[in-house]
Amino acid sequence: MTDVTPGHPTSPATATATAATDTRTLSTEDGSVLEEIERRVLWLSTAIIHHANRVRPNPSGLKVGGHQASSASMVSVMTSLWFRHLRPEDRVSVKPHASPVLHAVNYLLGSLDERHLTTLRSFGGLQSYPSRTKDPDPVDYSTGSVGLGATAPVWGAIARRYVADRTGDGGSGRQYALLGDAELDEGAVWEAVLDPAVADLGELVWVVDVNRQSLDRVVPGIAVDRLRAMFAGAGWQVLTVKYGRLLEELFTRPGGAELHTRIDRMPNAEYQRLLRCSAQELRLRLPDGGEPLARLVAELDDATLLAAVRNLGGHDLGALDHAFGAIDDTRPTVVFAYTIKGHGLPTEGHPQNHSALLTAEQVRELADRLGADPEAPWTRFPDGGAAAALCERTAERLRRTEPVRHDPPTLPTDMGRTPSGTATTQAALGRTLLDLTRAAPEAAEAVVTVSPDVSSSTNLGGWVNKVGVWSPTERVDWFADDPETILHWRERPTGRHIELGIAETNLVGLLGELGTTWSRWGRPLLPIGVLYDPFVERALEPWSFGIYAGGQSILVGTPSGVTLAPEGGAHQSIKTPSIGLEQPGCTAYEPAFAIDVEWTLLASLARLGRPGGGSAYLRLSTRPVDQSLAAVPADPAARERRRRQVVAGAYALRRTEAPRATIAAMGAMVPEALAAADRLSDLGFPVDVVCVTSPGLLFQALRARQGREEAPSWILDQVFPASRATPLLTVLDGHPHTLAFLATIHGVPATTLGVTGFGQSGSLEEVYRHHGLDTDSLVAAVLDLE
Repeated sequence: MTDVTPGHPTSPATATATAATDTRTLSTEDGSVLEEIERRVLWLSTAIIHHANRVRPNPSGLKVGGHQASSASMVSVMTSLWFRHLRPEDRVSVKPHASPVLHAVNYLLGSLDERHLTTLRSFGGLQSYPSRTKDPDPVDYSTGSVGLGATAPVWGAIARRYVADRTGDGGSGRQYALLGDAELDEGAVWEAVLDPAVADLGELVWVVDVNRQSLDRVVPGIAVDRLRAMFAGAGWQVLTVKYGRLLEELFTRPGGAELHTRIDRMPNAEYQRLLRCSAQELRLRLPDGGEPLARLVAELDDATLLAAVRNLGGHDLGALDHAFGAIDDTRPTVVFAYTIKGHGLPTEGHPQNHSALLTAEQVRELADRLGADPEAPWTRFPDGGAAAALCERTAERLRRTEPVRHDPPTLPTDMGRTPSGTATTQAALGRTLLDLTRAAPEAAEAVVTVSPDVSSSTNLGGWVNKVGVWSPTERVDWFADDPETILHWRERPTGRHIELGIAETNLVGLLGELGTTWSRWGRPLLPIGVLYDPFVERALEPWSFGIYAGGQSILVGTPSGVTLAPEGGAHQSIKTPSIGLEQPGCTAYEPAFAIDVEWTLLASLARLGRPGGGSAYLRLSTRPVDQSLAAVPADPAARERRRRQVVAGAYALRRTEAPRATIAAMGAMVPEALAAADRLSDLGFPVDVVCVTSPGLLFQALRARQGREEAPSWILDQVFPASRATPLLTVLDGHPHTLAFLATIHGVPATTLGVTGFGQSGSLEEVYRHHGLDTDSLVAAVLDLE
C-alpha cells in the first residue's frame, strides 16, 4: 500500500530531478529478477558480518560486531532503489547499521573488489559505518552518529544548489537519506526539517525504515501517524508503504477489513511477538475474538498465514517501486517503509536482535534457502543470466564521470594593512573579509559565509551588505528604501551569505557539505560559519563528523569566554580553547589582535578546498583592545617573520635582557599580561611576554620534537628557545589546562591561570578578579614562581 498524504497530490517530476530511470510498472519477469538480486544482497550483507565475527581469526577475543538484523530490514528498499530508480547524479546517505548492504550492492555492481568483503571492521578494511574517506567503494555520505546521516543530504542539496548558482556546475539529482525510525528521536533531525530553507528542496527524499525497534527494545506506541503529521505540517510530501501484495489481497476477502483493523491497531510489541509464533500459535493470537477474522485465518494454509504477517510494504518490491515512482520533486518527500528488523533471518522481529549474530548452522540454512554456497560465499551471478545482466545494466546506468577539478583560488598571505586605534578581534573578521574583496576578488568570490541568525551581532553586517544573501530565487527587500535600515537583506541566487534558523547543528551540517564541493563537483568553496562561541559545544559533534567526512571549513566562535562579562555565565565559554586543541583535522586559533585575525584567517582559507587540506576554528572576542600593543614590526622582513610565527602558533610580544619569568598569554588576556609585565618590570622583575595564537600547533610541534608525529617544530626554537627558559605563567580566557603543556617544553616550574568555574554577570574588572585573571593576580602568580 502506498498512501499519499491527503491534500498533497503528487505532481510530475521536474526536469532537474526526474523520477525513476525505469518507471514502468514492475512486471512479473522484472520482479522475479529483482527478487533474485534481493536474495543475493541479503546473503552477502549477512555473510560479510558473519565472516568478520565467526570466520576471520580474532586473537584478542574482542567483539567485532555488525548488524545483521538492521541490514536485513533495508535489503528490499536498497535493492529497489539501486536497481530500479537511482541515477548517476543522485546521492544516497545510508543508515549506519546498513553499511554491509551498501557494500553488497557495490560488489554486485563491480565497484568493490571481492578481497574487501572479508575485511569488515578490520584495520584498513571496510569501515563499521559508511565512510566517504575511508571505505574503498563509493560512499556518498559518511554516516555513523545517529541522526547526522539523515540530515546530511539536506545540506548536500543546498551546497549543490549554491555551486550550481555560482558556477553552473553541480548538476542535479535527488538527495536520498535512508534512516531508521529510531533516528527520528534525534533533535537534530527536527531542527533540519523545520529550517525555513528546507521546504523548497524538492530533490530531498527521506526513506524511513519503520522496523519499530531500537537497540534495546520494541519501540512502544504507534508513532507513524504523529510523525506523518509533523512532516506534512513542515510542507513535505508523505508517502507510506505499509502492506505488501499478499496482505492487500487478503484485505479484500471476507474478514479482510477486520484483519486490516486488527493489524493497524495492534501495539508494536504485539505485532513483533507474532513474528516469533508458529502457524498454530498465530491461529490462536491473531483473531482476537472476531468471528469474520477467525474464519479468514482458518481458511489460510500455514505457509500463507506465516507469510501474511511478514508481508509489509518495505519488503514488497512492487509497492516500493510504486512509491518511488510517486515522488513529487516540487517539495521534500518522506517515505515511511514498514519493515521487519531481521527480515528473512532466524532473528527477525526479536526485540534483542540488534547486535545478534547468526550461528554457523543458521548461516548454512540461510545459504540453502537463498541459493548461496557457504563454502564460496562471494560467488557472483552466472554470466549470461538475467540477474547478471541487470547488474551490468545498473552499473552502466549509475556510472559517474569524474568532475573536472578546479584549483582553489590563490590567497594573499598579508593584505598590508596595519590596524590602529582600538578594535576587537570579532570586528576584525568582517573587516578582513571586506578587505579581501578588494585585495583578492577572485578569492573573495569563493568565500561563502553561514550563520544561524547572528550575522549582525557577530559583525558580518558589512560583508552581508557587500555580497548579499544567497537564495534560490530573488526575493523582494521590503526595507530597501527604509533610511534607518543598516543591514540590507538582499536575497538572490548570486548572494554569498547563507542564513539559517537558530540551530547550530544545522549551521555546521551545511558548513561541512559546503566544504566538500571541491571533491564532489570539483568546485572548491571557502566556507566560513559564524556562531556564538558558547554554542560551539552544541555544534561540535556534527562539525567534527563533517571534518571526518572530508568537509573543509572554518568555524568562527564569537564572542568568547568570560570576557563577555555583562552577558553572564550562560554565555561565557570555558572549554572551547581545549576543544580546539584536541579536535582532529582542525587548526584552532585565538588571535589577540586584528592583524592576527587577518593572518590566521588567510592562512586558514588557504588550506580549504584541496587534497590534504584541513579545517580551522577561530575563537574571537568582543573586547576592545589598543592595537598599538601588537607592536607590528615596520620592517617588511620582520613583519613577515611575525606573520609566520602568528600562523605557526605563537610569537614573542616582549623580550627583556635577563628575564626571570615568562608570561604566555592568549587572546583577550594579552592586555593583562602586558600590564603585569610593566608592573613587574617596575619591581625589578623583568619578564618575557609570549602571545600564543594556537595551542594545538604548539602541541604538535612539541610532539614532533619528541618524534611522535610529523609536524614542523621550528616555532618552539624561535619563541621558546632554551636560552630563555624561565619559570612560566600561562593565562587564557578558558580552561587553564589548554596551555599547561608549555611548561614541558623545557621542564620549567609553571602556574596555569584560566577559567575553571561557571561565570556570572558583572563588569570586566569584576569578572576577571573573580576568576583570578586580573593584573594583580598575574603579578602575584609570577612572583610566587620565584
